[in-house]
Amino acid sequence: MSFPQKYMLEISKLWKAYPNPSGGESVIVKDFNLKLRPGEFTTLIGHSGCGKSTVLSIVAGLSEASKGGIILAGRETTDPGPDRGVVFQSPCLLPWMTAYENVMLGVKQVYFTASKTERCQIAEYYLSVVGLTDSMHKYPGELSQGMRQRVGIARAFALQPKMLLLDEPFGMLDSLTRYELQQVLLELWRKFRITTLMVTHDVDEAIFLSDRVIMMTDGPEAEVGDILSIPFERPRERKVLMEDPHYYELREQLITFLNDRSHIRPSHDPQFMPSLDMASELSNQTLSTGVTIV
Repeated sequence: MSFPQKYMLEISKLWKAYPNPSGGESVIVKDFNLKLRPGEFTTLIGHSGCGKSTVLSIVAGLSEASKGGIILAGRETTDPGPDRGVVFQSPCLLPWMTAYENVMLGVKQVYFTASKTERCQIAEYYLSVVGLTDSMHKYPGELSQGMRQRVGIARAFALQPKMLLLDEPFGMLDSLTRYELQQVLLELWRKFRITTLMVTHDVDEAIFLSDRVIMMTDGPEAEVGDILSIPFERPRERKVLMEDPHYYELREQLITFLNDRSHIRPSHDPQFMPSLDMASELSNQTLSTGVTIV
């Protein structure tokens, strides 16, 4: 008899350090702990240099942890693989291939037992759901920055990964395009419910997209500073959220942490340590009123 997976991702006592030319080492991330439930959308937020992208890179298998471990879907992982779809700030498309061909690169590897027709249908489907039906045979140089990022999102979802890892995917886009792609991402996430970990600098983006927001302390030796559970029901509409007074309470909580408390190390004072298991439980409840921060 099989039991449902309690956690899709478990990050335990993660450290990342780099050697100094003069000896010793610089610790970027120290004792970072986080658990994500299946289908949860979580964002990491913090000041530049706090190690958000470092954590994401280690989870993706693109960087090696100095200490600690990562368990994905019940198995320890250290190397990259198709069970994680990654979208970077720049989509890193091969310029000599069309949008369709860029997506097909991963599709061919993951669906190697499928027929050519089936693989073509998969690539075409994901490009169509991100709004590129009429542009899938164009080259990256013929696409806008927003359209190239749509290709990156389609490529990641087409792998049907266990986890989606997003490293500030909308950071280089103008406001209107960013809002459009946030909506595209949410619609895809609602359809497939892939467990998602996203790095962002944008407080409003974190609230709009997330079930939980993980606030990181300042680097070096950054760690989890606090965890904010987002109580809004899904599906979400930006206009409705902006009219909800709880939205501004949540926003104030995040800004206060970033401005006034991000220098505090919870590990130096147990009274400040958030309960990660409790935060995971709360994120799966439907909260009708109030703001919860743990």
